[in-house]
Amino acid sequence: MNRSILTASAVLLLLWGCGTTNSLDDEQPNPPVDVTYEANIQPLMYNYCTTCHGGPVPSAGLRLTTYQEVRNIAEGGQLVQRVNDTTNPMPPSGLLSAQERELITQWVENGFPEN
Repeated sequence: MNRSILTASAVLLLLWGCGTTNSLDDEQPNPPVDVTYEANIQPLMYNYCTTCHGGPVPSAGLRLTTYQEVRNIAEGGQLVQRVNDTTNPMPPSGLLSAQERELITQWVENGFPEN
């Protein structure tokens, strides 16, 4: 009987261990397959960028409130470069998560799909 309890405990521990995740996994890029401006990029712009890069006088003269405005800056490579810049991060509050930065990269690499 002790052996069966020991075996059952070992199986439960093994199953429990397979179900746990390492906190480092949270930082690994895992974007959806179809990244679009409407579903993925626009919310990021709204949450992190439009406070400064919106309104009547956007910071640095750069407005990021519409698809075309964001696409224009992304086409020149500046969007990906700025969100990955560790010395002068955008947003100024700190780098976006690895997943968020990967979404932007995938959107650019996939040709800027709108929706």
